[in-house]
Amino acid sequence: MIGRNLTIVVEFILLGFSDLPKHQEVLFGIFLIMYMSILLGNGLIIIITKTDPSLQTPMYFFLGNFSFLEICYTSVTLPRMLMNLWSKKRNISFLDCALQLCFLLMLGGTECLLLAVMAYDRYVAICKPLYYSLIMNSKVCTQLVIASWISTMPIVIAQTYQIFSLPFCGSNILNHLFCDMPPLLKLACGKKIINEISVYADAVVFAMVPFLLILGSYIKIITTILEMPSATGRYKAFSTCSSHLIVVVLFFGSAIITYSIPKSSSLSGIDKVLSLFYTIVTPMFNPLIYSLRNKDVIAALKKLLPKWLVS
Repeated sequence: MIGRNLTIVVEFILLGFSDLPKHQEVLFGIFLIMYMSILLGNGLIIIITKTDPSLQTPMYFFLGNFSFLEICYTSVTLPRMLMNLWSKKRNISFLDCALQLCFLLMLGGTECLLLAVMAYDRYVAICKPLYYSLIMNSKVCTQLVIASWISTMPIVIAQTYQIFSLPFCGSNILNHLFCDMPPLLKLACGKKIINEISVYADAVVFAMVPFLLILGSYIKIITTILEMPSATGRYKAFSTCSSHLIVVVLFFGSAIITYSIPKSSSLSGIDKVLSLFYTIVTPMFNPLIYSLRNKDVIAALKKLLPKWLVS
């Protein structure tokens, strides 16, 4: 003990689904299937975008990187959740919790930025088709992906250090599925106003700003599509954007609500459900959304799968 109410926290307890003790095995099976689906689906997207000659374009270059990011993003939380459900032990060390939060925020911010880059790619392709190959050359595409990956690192590392430098008093129980900023700040004591402001600043910089850029891109895209004289041309142009738009709505919708609504104990259940959407559900449906609505991806999968089945 230090002082009267301050304890040195060496680990946290993630409550997760502890309120459903009779369904732990069922939940383990469901999340295991979801994780395997994420690895298989996104893995196939990565393979076909790297190996199929017809998919060697900027759009599929970004899609392959996005699928790799989804695997990394999900792997930050799901394996730990599966381990907790299987062992029924919900403790996570102070260091592991800090690392989980750091990678979660870093990869989440990268996902927001990469979705904005993908929207910009569609904007150039539809609104400036004559300049597309010039603007979106391989060097620019690589630079945009690298910038999306590294630009979040210094801010997120500093923010994570700032949060875990706070004293934690009283309970070490996190009523959440994984280590995240809002539940951690609930346990912190002392002057945490700066950290609470940083939560909203983080949501604005890495979620709201990319979302507004995406929104602006799609306003111009839709305007351009509506001005096209051919109905076939309008349908083809919109079909190349619809998959990305669905993913944007799923991911940003749940993430912005989670980080923007006022926090209270009565909303903890809603937080858990929303967190599942942007950490698990969206990565799981990403391959389905892009493959079912994309003839090029379907054709590439048809060429790839028989080779696997034969071998």
